[in-house]
Amino acid sequence: MTDTALPTDRVKERFAAHRRSFDARFEQYFRDLAETFAAPSPSRFTPECLDLLRDVSLRGGKRLRAAIVHEAARLVTPDPVPGLEEAALSIELLHTYGLVHDDIIDDGPVRRGGPSTYYAYREKFPDRPQVALGLAVLAGDLALVLSVQALLDSPVPVPVRQAMIEVHTAAASAMIVGQITDIERDFTHIPSEQLLHAVSDHKSAHYSILAPLQLGLLAAGEEPALVDGELRRYARLVGIYEQMRDDYLDLFGNPRTMGKPTGSDLRDGKRSYAVSALLAAVSGPERAMVESALGNSSCSPQTVAAVREIATSRGVEQKLRSDMRRYAELASAEAAGWRPRWREEAVTLFERLPLWSVERVH
Repeated sequence: MTDTALPTDRVKERFAAHRRSFDARFEQYFRDLAETFAAPSPSRFTPECLDLLRDVSLRGGKRLRAAIVHEAARLVTPDPVPGLEEAALSIELLHTYGLVHDDIIDDGPVRRGGPSTYYAYREKFPDRPQVALGLAVLAGDLALVLSVQALLDSPVPVPVRQAMIEVHTAAASAMIVGQITDIERDFTHIPSEQLLHAVSDHKSAHYSILAPLQLGLLAAGEEPALVDGELRRYARLVGIYEQMRDDYLDLFGNPRTMGKPTGSDLRDGKRSYAVSALLAAVSGPERAMVESALGNSSCSPQTVAAVREIATSRGVEQKLRSDMRRYAELASAEAAGWRPRWREEAVTLFERLPLWSVERVH
């Protein structure tokens, strides 16, 4: 390959540029949707539903998925590729679907520094909890349907569009299975590493990493099935360290930076990577304290801080940092193996992305 390798300090810039571009496109998408969506004219609830989906979709987010769609196409060609915008819209709308339903499952009040869709409905219907629940479920379902429609509107040949929809369907199915397995995980006192990895792979990696890679390659005329094993290994490794990082930040992060309080996994009784590592590291009075906080929805910030101190003293924080770095390095090495096949500067971005991403603080 003759392309110039991408300097390390350009990785962050490239992803920031993708984020700015996609955010503008996403805003335009929702403006157009408000004007064209086929809703009964007397209905007030339908426009309100679209407004809530717009709000949670545009309220922050790293746009990593949208960026990967575009950068996957650059593995093949530096030229403009039709269909990338629609693919990026599709995968981010699928993400919105996941956020809305995740907050219902977790009874989560806050999302990206504002009220979750579920809690927005609960505030609107304080005396009708079943109505609030039903409308939140339907809002998530609508985001899922819109994500498929975005691909149906893609200006690509029919066979490519069909292949993209197959990728999307597989990713959505994996996400749902991941949510089911996530709930199952919390019925295990200390989940195995295999179970923790299975949750991260299905709940996140398939739709956040693997599907964007496949969609970008398909739009650029590549056949991702020919390199399926390589793409899946990379996506799985990235998914593991990204989930570890989210779990790490839930216990050790800065609430102001994240836009939500720490300790939610602890209060919800979730056996995350961080909580599982903590349970495996403590005994005696420390274990009793951790277990008294686990699943206690009224667990105070002071108790979370005390648990965090125990986790730090028992080496859990350092272990998670070390594990994140190890999986990021494995993902980087996997991407480096793509060099004989694809463009140098694009391969370099995917090689360096894990090492940059694992250091991000929000």
